[in-house]
Amino acid sequence: MHYTQLRAFHHVARAGSMTGAARALSVSQPTVTAQVKALERHFDVELFTRGRRRLRLTEAGLGLYAITQRFLAQEKEAIDFLNQSRELKTGHLRVGVVGPYHATDMLAAFNTRYPDIYVSVAIGNSRDAVAGLIDYRTDVAVLAHIDPDPRLTAIPFSRPPVVVMAYRGHRLFGRRSIRLEQLEGERVIMREPGSTTRRAFEDALAERAVKPRIVMEIASREAIREAVAKGIGLSVVSEAEFIPDPRLSAIRVSNSSIYTYAHIVHLTERSDARIVRAFVDAAQALRRPHA
Repeated sequence: MHYTQLRAFHHVARAGSMTGAARALSVSQPTVTAQVKALERHFDVELFTRGRRRLRLTEAGLGLYAITQRFLAQEKEAIDFLNQSRELKTGHLRVGVVGPYHATDMLAAFNTRYPDIYVSVAIGNSRDAVAGLIDYRTDVAVLAHIDPDPRLTAIPFSRPPVVVMAYRGHRLFGRRSIRLEQLEGERVIMREPGSTTRRAFEDALAERAVKPRIVMEIASREAIREAVAKGIGLSVVSEAEFIPDPRLSAIRVSNSSIYTYAHIVHLTERSDARIVRAFVDAAQALRRPHA
């Protein structure tokens, strides 16, 4: 009986209402209400404070919710384990990504191997992607940068170089390579702080004491691309993310090693989960050395 009550509590905590939990569980609202009240009564504990529009977790409720998240994730793993006998003919892979470029190739490779697996992709920043793994909302993530964390396993996937984007009419347009010093005083458009591409570029500039003129900061690859094409300034991008365009040219830096990275990340405790291993294997089959 406690299992049913705990499951009802978990869905109420996640939905913030009895009605939302009832909908998720495909039962009536009175049934959910009775199960949660029975749980509170049996253990003589208050799990929710009841406002007008939304239920709020008490301190005890927050602690229990952290446990039921793990509990129901293990339940999902049990179901995934049972599905192994059907060689992943059914299931749901949840992927967190910070950008579409590397992830799209991985997803295509996975889909080729397991066409019957439903795949959902959540796009956000690195913090969102890591939180999704830790909260068991996603199975794997594709990230450019990952801080050391014993809860997570990060598998290097690729190391593409960072290239300079120049617009048609600029003196560097069409060059195959340049020295970093040639960017001294040039108008440059930067990604937002925290961008791994920006971090790698700034480190290289600092190492060689090169100071371009930063004229704009844009938190979007697509918007930066258009800003460069319109002649506002130069910018940098991972070579893997550069899309050929007659208005633009991609120029390598000959005298400085500037790279971005891609990692496949998952919870260490889920290293043996079938669907996680299947994604990792499909992605690693794509790996090739970058110059």
